[in-house]
Amino acid sequence: MAAYGLYTHIQSNKRRSILLLVGLFFLVYLLVFAGALAGEALSYEASLQYLLRRAFSDFLVSAPWATAGTIVWIVIAYYFHQSMIDAITGGREVTRKEEPRLYNLLENLCISRGITMPRLKVMESDALNAFATGMNEKQYSITVTSALLAHLDDREVEAVLGHELTHIRNGDVRMMVVAVIIAGVVGFFAELLFRLWFNTGFSFGRGRSSSEDRGKGGNMIAILIAVGLVIVAWLLSIVIRFALSRSREYLADAGSVELTKNPDAMISALRKIEGRGELPGATSAVMEMCVDNPREEFADVFDTHPPVEKRIEALIKFAGGHDPGPIALEPAGETEGPPPEGPWGTTPQGAPASEPQGANPFLPHRPPVELGRNVPPGQGEGEDGPWGRRK
Repeated sequence: MAAYGLYTHIQSNKRRSILLLVGLFFLVYLLVFAGALAGEALSYEASLQYLLRRAFSDFLVSAPWATAGTIVWIVIAYYFHQSMIDAITGGREVTRKEEPRLYNLLENLCISRGITMPRLKVMESDALNAFATGMNEKQYSITVTSALLAHLDDREVEAVLGHELTHIRNGDVRMMVVAVIIAGVVGFFAELLFRLWFNTGFSFGRGRSSSEDRGKGGNMIAILIAVGLVIVAWLLSIVIRFALSRSREYLADAGSVELTKNPDAMISALRKIEGRGELPGATSAVMEMCVDNPREEFADVFDTHPPVEKRIEALIKFAGGHDPGPIALEPAGETEGPPPEGPWGTTPQGAPASEPQGANPFLPHRPPVELGRNVPPGQGEGEDGPWGRRK
């Protein structure tokens, strides 16, 4: 089944993006209520019922500010997430003049399917990896590492670019950016609350009248509930990131094969990238966008990428590819593999050095008559020459 441009997958990603944004606000409100509850509990002694009631009142007052802060965060992330990612990875935009090989490969893929060409970026790294980012056609970009360009041949680089183009087309990139925004917002609010609690003694309820009938005995339980809510919010933000279907990588691999018509190139690219994709200094959010994420989370259960072996098995089963097994890295030239075949087979190895192999497939590599050829006496007699039998 073709994966590239799969309508149901694209529509599913759009719905998930909306649900993720709704979930983001829910998590933020959960953190605000937890902060209000802990603040009340740390300010004075009272019953749990009283503390919960006061915390809810504080939450209603704080919710508009939390909503405004979350919206500002989303706007900043929407317009500047690429700049923040470039600051982390050191990616720089390149032109056709700077990287003609890479630029032409991507341009050909985009022209073949009428796709708006994303911007190209290269980051200096010994890791072999690539990732796509962006929220719309004006923002989409593909970043590749310098090591990937050095060690993968044209067919393999083209397969990787096709993989990332499929992520863009299927809406996976937008989904991942939204997930990163959620993780960032929740992490920011959680850290802010802990710092306020333990460093400044902040509380919502400080200064309340002692004449108020508040009861007793609920403070410790309220604090435990608040801490529990913060932990739940943090875990939910992690689950949201890991809940993004790992099938997106299978679909991107299949989309690459559909674009390039070369499953073997995708398989050999995965073999070279396997275990060599760790980007030093990159956050987990950036690694989740890459072709391969070698970082393990919770013993494979919550990994964002399927194992390379599983991806290769799928390409062999459904695309008819061939697995060469583990590949040792060697600098790759712009062309690799056997000489191109002409209409009557492989171009002879003895072709003149002045003419590239396969440049003239309809001409023999030697002329039928070699001018100036001296035939020793007694040899060649009786053979047919260009103007009759030799005597």
